[in-house]
Amino acid sequence: MAKDKIILLETNIDDCSGEVLGYTLEKLFDAGVKDAWFSPIYMKKSRPAYALSVMCKPEQEEDAIKIIFKHTSAVGLRRSEMDRIIMDREPCTVETKYGPVSANHFTYGDIEKTSLEYSNAKALADKMDVSINEIYKN
Repeated sequence: MAKDKIILLETNIDDCSGEVLGYTLEKLFDAGVKDAWFSPIYMKKSRPAYALSVMCKPEQEEDAIKIIFKHTSAVGLRRSEMDRIIMDREPCTVETKYGPVSANHFTYGDIEKTSLEYSNAKALADKMDVSINEIYKN
């Protein structure tokens, strides 16, 4: 089991287009944040809006803040530092009936999981002209 520190940045946005919000997510992921997402919310006077949440490593925090301020209408952020517990991860290859796929094998005590890498599963599905579900079935 591994532990690390993460930063959670959050802001509420009620005056940006969907295209701008999607572009902002792309920029955040390009910068290497661990995860980012929007949640639909209602603000004062029942205005529909989105809450932007960004999970990043401490060394990515300043870049993430700059992206949010540059690419959205946000003028303030909430910041939380959190401990994160991570399952141990070992890269592996899973043999499917269509060919090998890169994967990760996770463990936490006696709990084990294996997860195929999406981009590799997608590429194999495209190459073999089958649904990605066929690849995931192994």
